[in-house]
Amino acid sequence: MLIDFFFTLKDAKIPVSIKEFLTLLEALQKNVIDTSLDDFYYLARLTLVKDEAHYDKFDRAFGLYFKGIAANFDEKSQIPLDWLLQRMKRELTDEQRAQLEKFGYDKLMDRLAELLKDQKERHEGGSKWIGTGGTSPFGHGGTNPEGIRIGGKGGNRTAVKVWEERAFKDYDGEREIGTRNIKVALRRLRKFAREGAHEELALDATIHATASNAGFLDLKMQPERKNNIKVLMLFDVGGSMDDHIERTEELFAASRTEFKNMEFYYFHNCVYDFVWKNNRRRQSERFDTWDILRKYPPDTKLIFVGDATMSPYEVLHPGGSVEYNNKEAGSEWLTRFTNAFPKFAWLNPEPEGLWQYRQSIAIIRQLMNNRMYPITIDGLERAMRALSK
Repeated sequence: MLIDFFFTLKDAKIPVSIKEFLTLLEALQKNVIDTSLDDFYYLARLTLVKDEAHYDKFDRAFGLYFKGIAANFDEKSQIPLDWLLQRMKRELTDEQRAQLEKFGYDKLMDRLAELLKDQKERHEGGSKWIGTGGTSPFGHGGTNPEGIRIGGKGGNRTAVKVWEERAFKDYDGEREIGTRNIKVALRRLRKFAREGAHEELALDATIHATASNAGFLDLKMQPERKNNIKVLMLFDVGGSMDDHIERTEELFAASRTEFKNMEFYYFHNCVYDFVWKNNRRRQSERFDTWDILRKYPPDTKLIFVGDATMSPYEVLHPGGSVEYNNKEAGSEWLTRFTNAFPKFAWLNPEPEGLWQYRQSIAIIRQLMNNRMYPITIDGLERAMRALSK
């Protein structure tokens, strides 16, 4: 039954062998894992993938083959795969879209719990049940201003929750920059100071001292000139940020070159009570956000990088995260960051002309005291000037 899965991995250019595949089958025969898709994912990755460089390809191939049906926030409720197979897509007029009801976060979650108890069969093209291609807020492939996406790919990017386990990819810090303009713009923030032992020749002082000493050489030394700017960068990753990977990787690589005292962490859509450094281990290696707020001194320059495109609930509502039930609203955490680090800015890869159409961008701009800048040369220069004041 897993032969097609094996060929899916081969098609994804993952160097899996027959021997490794037989090892996986032997492990399944001996029941080394429970009957859980999550356990199977880790077992398959352990036996079939020998190089971490192929983890991202494996995640995509695994999701393609198993259709992303694993629920990550309610393992007790299983939704049949047949309910989520899309066979048609309903087209709506602008007037019909405007008439669709927004449930609100709490009502939406309560309604989903009711449907999981009552629904007994597949539905498609409707407005009530869990299905595809309709106006119901539950399922995928349809149209609704707010909903819970279950299986399938997102389209309108208005989901309040996403019912699937998603794997994100780290930004490549070794990426070669195609232009030096980003580095030049970031360089405006750098501030040099001479600190430490006197190990470097002070040429001007040596010339002056030698001239004053009737031509007898009088060497003067000085500390090495170092960049003492401290930078904390928080990168949004996954979801709608997949559209901006190339530009964000260029910014990430340039920042690591220009800022020697730079720390970075990842978040998804909005900052909540934890962040992470490695996207492959984001479920197990987390950093408490309170620890981040306490760890770095107040003169640290804080830079958020993200498109700020999400459901407004993700910013304003406890439990609004698409991935888990956060106890405090994202706006609370953003305010804590801006209070802890007075020099802050938000860099947005979305074109500035589209910002007016994103309600969440307007909310975050307000929380950032309008210190949001596009990732363009002019935008970066404006951001660096604001951080330097």
